Amino acid sequence: MIVRKTDRVLVLGITGRQGAFWTEKMLACGTRVVGGVNPKKAGETQSGVPVFASPAAAQAAVGFDVAVMFIPPAAAREAAVAAIEAGAKLLVVLTEHIPQQDVMRIHAAAARGGTRIVGPNTAGLVTPGECFVGIMPAFNERVFRPGRVGVVSRSGSLGTLVCLELTRAGLGQSAFIGIGGDPMLGTTTRDAVAALDRDPGTDAVVIVGEIGGAMEEEAAEYAALMKKPVAAFIAGAAAPPGRKMGHAGAIVMGDRGSYASKRRALESAGVAVVDTPAEIPTALRRRLP
Repeated sequence: MIVRKTDRVLVLGITGRQGAFWTEKMLACGTRVVGGVNPKKAGETQSGVPVFASPAAAQAAVGFDVAVMFIPPAAAREAAVAAIEAGAKLLVVLTEHIPQQDVMRIHAAAARGGTRIVGPNTAGLVTPGECFVGIMPAFNERVFRPGRVGVVSRSGSLGTLVCLELTRAGLGQSAFIGIGGDPMLGTTTRDAVAALDRDPGTDAVVIVGEIGGAMEEEAAEYAALMKKPVAAFIAGAAAPPGRKMGHAGAIVMGDRGSYASKRRALESAGVAVVDTPAEIPTALRRRLP
């Protein structure tokens, strides 16, 4: 799930306003966008790349490894399944507010096809100095700069803030993985942390979490076994119990998914949990060799 400049990327919805804008940005950052999909504009070009009628047609003509979706919620299931069935190895689902039944069908299709899903409701993936897929400001060198710290975040905005702090501190990032804010994610915090742990270009990991669910607690179980240093910031310390906050998955029931339970689990695993994103660089420097 760490994108590389050699990955061939297909943009679903490439001719829409957002699709066209972010395709230009991805290309400028080195992303290997090989084509896009819009059945009504097949045969045309957008940003210098060909537009196809379907993912299957794109796979046959140019081949692709990664598909990214600039698709409205009502059409997301059809587009996602088509990309999966065409052979996408990785599907980045930017779309939010996809009906839950459709999300379940997308995940079922991915399980059958062996496709890794990032999202729904993700801001995307960034490998500074190489490429990015999604809607993160990877083109802004004040925010993203090549380094050795991997960042996992449920929130695109909080993830951007943490990356800004790392760049200001001269640390930079090896990769950013935005897992998304949907209740039914294809990639969990633990999955992303494990990927960064295996990555030889990553020396330390930052978890940017928030209240709700149990993903941070599950990631803590993995972090307890890691040799690489891990720091974390959890948003929602002041949120009232039982209140839904922010992302669709950010709801606390009793102690489950609360700030206190996440912090306890992470600190018990040896993770340095900080109170503000600005403290992350200092926490990492204390643990880096």
